[in-house]
Amino acid sequence: MMMENGLSMEYGDGYMEQEEEWEREGLLDPAWEKQQKKTFTAWCNSHLRKAGTAIDNIEEDFRNGLKLMLLLEVISGETLPKPDRGKMRFHKIANVNKALDFIASKGVHLVSIGAEEIVDGNLKMTLGMIWTIILRFAIQDISVEEMTAKEGLLLWCQRKTAPYKNVNVQNFHLSFKDGLAFCALIHRHRPDLIDYGKLSKDNPLENLNTAFDVAEKYLDIPRMLDPDDLINTPKPDERAIMTYVSCYYHAFQGAQQVGNVTHVPEPTRQYTYVPNNYNAETAANRICKVLKVNQENERLMEEYERLASDLLEWIRRTMPWLNSRQADNSLAGVQKKLEEYRTYRRKHKPPRVEQKAKLETNFNTLQTKLRLSNRPAYLPTEGKTVSDISNAWKGLELAEKAFEEWLLAETMRLERLEHLAQKFKHKADAHEDWTRGKEEMLQSQDFRQCKLNELKALKKKHEAFESDLAAHQDRVEQIAAIAQELNTLEYHDCVSVNARCQRICDQWDRLGALTQRRRTALDEAERILEKIDILHLEFAKRAAPFNNWLDGTREDLVDMFIVHTMEEIQGLIQAHDQFKATLGEADKEFNLIVNLVREVESIVKQHQIPGGLENPYTTLTANEMTRKWSDVRQLVPQRDQTLANELRKQQNNEMLRRQFAEKANVVGPWIERQMDAVTAIGMGLQGSLEDQLHRLKEYEQAVYAYKPNIEELEKIHQAVQESMIFENRYTNYTMETLRVGWEQLLTSINRNINEVENQILTRDSKGISQEQLNEFRSSFNHFDKNRTGRLTPEEFKSCLVSLGYSIGKDRQGEMDFQRILAVVDPNNTGYVHFDAFLDFMTRESTDTDTAEQVIDSFRILAADKPYILPDELRRELPPDQAEYCIQRMPPYKGPNGVPGALDYMSFSTALYGETDL
Repeated sequence: MMMENGLSMEYGDGYMEQEEEWEREGLLDPAWEKQQKKTFTAWCNSHLRKAGTAIDNIEEDFRNGLKLMLLLEVISGETLPKPDRGKMRFHKIANVNKALDFIASKGVHLVSIGAEEIVDGNLKMTLGMIWTIILRFAIQDISVEEMTAKEGLLLWCQRKTAPYKNVNVQNFHLSFKDGLAFCALIHRHRPDLIDYGKLSKDNPLENLNTAFDVAEKYLDIPRMLDPDDLINTPKPDERAIMTYVSCYYHAFQGAQQVGNVTHVPEPTRQYTYVPNNYNAETAANRICKVLKVNQENERLMEEYERLASDLLEWIRRTMPWLNSRQADNSLAGVQKKLEEYRTYRRKHKPPRVEQKAKLETNFNTLQTKLRLSNRPAYLPTEGKTVSDISNAWKGLELAEKAFEEWLLAETMRLERLEHLAQKFKHKADAHEDWTRGKEEMLQSQDFRQCKLNELKALKKKHEAFESDLAAHQDRVEQIAAIAQELNTLEYHDCVSVNARCQRICDQWDRLGALTQRRRTALDEAERILEKIDILHLEFAKRAAPFNNWLDGTREDLVDMFIVHTMEEIQGLIQAHDQFKATLGEADKEFNLIVNLVREVESIVKQHQIPGGLENPYTTLTANEMTRKWSDVRQLVPQRDQTLANELRKQQNNEMLRRQFAEKANVVGPWIERQMDAVTAIGMGLQGSLEDQLHRLKEYEQAVYAYKPNIEELEKIHQAVQESMIFENRYTNYTMETLRVGWEQLLTSINRNINEVENQILTRDSKGISQEQLNEFRSSFNHFDKNRTGRLTPEEFKSCLVSLGYSIGKDRQGEMDFQRILAVVDPNNTGYVHFDAFLDFMTRESTDTDTAEQVIDSFRILAADKPYILPDELRRELPPDQAEYCIQRMPPYKGPNGVPGALDYMSFSTALYGETDL
């Protein structure tokens, strides 16, 4: 694998950034080349000696590939292909290629390193190849606090040398020149080998020789570096130092711990007693693990509080709007509010439904983590518990339902008001048209200059007017009744309605008084004027009621109507058909009235009576009657068309009802079936937990895939509401029940997924088997007869007995059972839920960390003191966890304390008790 410019190594798992390239034709810095050659040779020999061999010259001894293959077998523990034993050049190239292929098989991408160059003794390429091997097999797997390789090794050095004076490890070249860093690493793990207090930064040669001699003699780490080279080189080779330091890491991290005795590799086994440093590291790791659990739990608690506060605040802001019944008493205003409500249901509420489900899921996950880590249950801030949120949510939904009902009722009321207002205006206009000029006519003194026949004609005319006036009494009463109804229903413009109604009533009273006065005057003159025109009088008597019938008929034919059902419109059509059946008799009456006029015309023409064509008893004429009768005959087919249009509208509404019912009758049972299936899975014992989780997630995907059906139903429902359809006899499902069912189904799936995931987490973290979990579930379900997911105390006791618990019937047995009951039902609800039951059985079947274990770990860090100092915590723990402990540990108040001493026992106990930690 040849390249023209340089050499680089890339690793498939990304454990280290790409190394800087070497110029293919260039040379290494002579000092670095010398250091690398010596270090890499010593490193190779430290492994080859296990196979009873060694190399002397690194660029010569690997040329035939045999020792290179042997080195790889020793450090990997694997067997390479059988080498070629010939001494020809192609045999050597074949062996080197087998070694390079093995390196590549370990995920290492070799660039610019070819077998020919190794066989030719190219020192630069040979050193590059050995460095690649060192990286892969000595440095790649180093991991410290989630950092790997070079960064992890550097962090390890920094952590181990942090307490030491004059040591500041920042890199793998200048930080190690004075030798103190090497000495500090040895002293930290084997303080019996070096007296660090006697070392000086001013004696780098002595420091380096001391570290290298001790490492070689007692730690089985051969000399890989030359002190003089390190001191005299301005910047020592980083790779040489990394190789040497990695041997320290593996020597100390690989030691086997037995109590307070540390066993190290040969030949130093005679030094068996050392301080309990490995115990200290184990204790520190245990404490870090516990504190990380607490920190993660605190983060989840803060997130729950934030989400709960946000959701409750949104509900608090929304409730006044839903509870408001303020409107401007106009149809447009209520329709605007109805559209705002639909926008709220369509856009604003759905994200809050998801937030509520997420909040409940996060809360259950937090409680499970607390149980599994043997921590007390989390109690949210007052007013933010799951039940508080559920109650607030129920209140919101009740307010929504009441608000929607009010909006629909208010819409119907205001539509009724608008209809009544239009009817009032129409009737008032007609009445005022009729009364126009009537007061002037009644106040006229024209009869005083009339002849006898004219006077009689005026009297007959007045009698006809009285008949007409009486016929209009009902119309005035209808106007007053409509005005009263508008007032009762609180019409927004009642002031103008009342004013107009009062004007009409006052005028009606004046007309009555004026009519009575004129009648009295005509009666008084009747003694003189006796002649009367019978024909005019007959016309007036017949024409007036027929004209009134015509006016009323025309009003009825143009009258507006509001219907909501097929039955109502069919009733109007039937009434209209009955009316049309009476038109024949009306036509006869019309012809009779017209014939009276024709008879008058005939008499006038025959007898040449001046002014005889004028009817003194009425203002109605045959032409006017003919025009009105023609209007009625034209309005009848128009009314037919109006009723037919409304019939089509109601037929469309009926179609919408059927369309909604057809879809709802499919969606509703589907939701119920999914709910039954999810509930059945939630009962457990249907395959492994992974199978249950897989099926639940399949149901979750199916539910989300089914959502377009709900959205389609919402569109139909919106069309139904816009058409003001209030009843649907084709289905028992409403959009509200389907919405609630959909939300409950999603909540049930999420809750069951969370429960199964928690059971998997419990099983895996506690090490219980699937068979144990099935046994616990089977026993619980056997006694959960009603499938409520909870047991009464007596059912729980029977379940324990079935699992092998011995609970006596004496007083002691009852006390034992009450102690168990207090664990699984700490809030004394009277029921034992499956999660609490599973947690109890898991704790009974497995072991977990305890407060006593944490106290023992802190005691190790404190060197058996009953207290610990801040500096000891900072030295042994990562900075963030050290500060976490310092801020929360109470001061030590026991005997023999020193200033700043902290009470780690109380702190550890608090981690597993009722506390804010």
